[in-house]
Amino acid sequence: MQLYNSLTRKKEEFVPINPELVKMYTCGPTVYHFAHIGNLRSYIMEDVLEKYLRYVGYPVKRVMNITDVGHLSSDGDTGEDKMLKGAQREQKTIMEIAQYYTDAFFADCDDLNIKTPDVVEPATACIPEFIALIEGLIEKGYGYIAGGNVYFDSAKLEHYYVFNQQNEEDLAIGVRDGVEEDPNKRNRNDFVLWFTKSKFEDQALKWDSPWGVGYPGWHIECSGISLKHLGEDLDIHCGGIDNAFPHHTNEIAQSEAFLGHKWCNYWMHVLHLNTGGGKMSKSKGEFLTVSLLKEKGYDPIAYRYFCLQSHYRKALVFTFENLDNAAVAFDKLLKRIAGLKPNTSEVDETVANELRAKFAAALDNDLNTSLAVTALFDVLKAKTTDQTKLQVLGEFDVVLGFDLLEKAAAKREAMAAEAKAHAGAGYTVTGEGDEAIDAQVMARYEAKKAKDFAKADTIRDELKAQGIEIIDIAGGAQWKRV
Repeated sequence: MQLYNSLTRKKEEFVPINPELVKMYTCGPTVYHFAHIGNLRSYIMEDVLEKYLRYVGYPVKRVMNITDVGHLSSDGDTGEDKMLKGAQREQKTIMEIAQYYTDAFFADCDDLNIKTPDVVEPATACIPEFIALIEGLIEKGYGYIAGGNVYFDSAKLEHYYVFNQQNEEDLAIGVRDGVEEDPNKRNRNDFVLWFTKSKFEDQALKWDSPWGVGYPGWHIECSGISLKHLGEDLDIHCGGIDNAFPHHTNEIAQSEAFLGHKWCNYWMHVLHLNTGGGKMSKSKGEFLTVSLLKEKGYDPIAYRYFCLQSHYRKALVFTFENLDNAAVAFDKLLKRIAGLKPNTSEVDETVANELRAKFAAALDNDLNTSLAVTALFDVLKAKTTDQTKLQVLGEFDVVLGFDLLEKAAAKREAMAAEAKAHAGAGYTVTGEGDEAIDAQVMARYEAKKAKDFAKADTIRDELKAQGIEIIDIAGGAQWKRV
């Protein structure tokens, strides 16, 4: 299995530290608002990665944080606290906001067939671990106290910019473009490990610490939670590309400074979901949610299908036209599967293994889900029994998460009911006793009757691709498998 490692900027063979347990960490949501569908693209891809690792035989322990304190509106440790901002917006307590949007996030994940990680830990449950980690960094000379806050001293590192080709220019006090200067910092890329009241007098969530009453910085949370649940070595760390700098950069800095050795071997970053105006973000008002897609009549799994048609390292452009195209393609896929006839025949393992090899080759190539989706159609086109096809499709769907067999069965029933509703209309369909195919042939007739010949031809071509030949006769049609 080859994965693109953001740390080395190349594809590498995935070799776990311990084959008995792959340790995987994924950055979770800051629960001050609903997740938009751009956020959820990352979680879909991480879900596929975890499920594929399990599919090929690795035991996996996946940990994810819930950020319910410490994430400011600027990644440069400035601006408002996002949780406080959400609480003020809705006139609720921070913990009420956190619980509400945590529940909403996991409801979206359920709709998208995203598996809940093995460990989900809110930051507010790990304050002692954060304090111990910060104390260790101070003792090792990487932390300093200024203006009541505790900062990480980035100048102590040999190499800070780990995810890009930037030259490590002068680290004298200064700031990234557009980020307000913090006069307490010694160096431009230093970051806060612990805030005290010098930052916010009215902070709602605060705890006692050796440096005064306050709360943790955002970056320390993921390191602390990962070290708590996964130990000192980590196989894979995932997140959106916007987290690479400064968040993941800072995680590496503080974790390796504390541990004294390399922390994580593979870093996977998912690129943005863009709209016509660029990157989707809450602050820009482009706030598309799973709930909104459902209100507009879309099956959330059609959005999952839309995402998996593209590679995770390519920016994906969202428009409703593009989603419509994906939804139509997904519906056609379900119709073709609905045309398969379950039976008790044995699975042809020779053919099944050939199909499995194509699927594995796709995902072994840096999680190429686009080719993995193509592998589904290879199954449908294979010269083998329907039972073999259904068996293999079910196996692949454990990874892809489309509910193919369940949705196809529902589609088969709906199509059969529609065919019965047309019974007695003077048009008779005869075939080999498959109500789903009867319904498609009837739908072709209805399209022709409405003079929608393009639709009729499309249905004919879909049936032909399934190996179904239609013979028009007086008063109806016959079909047979060829």
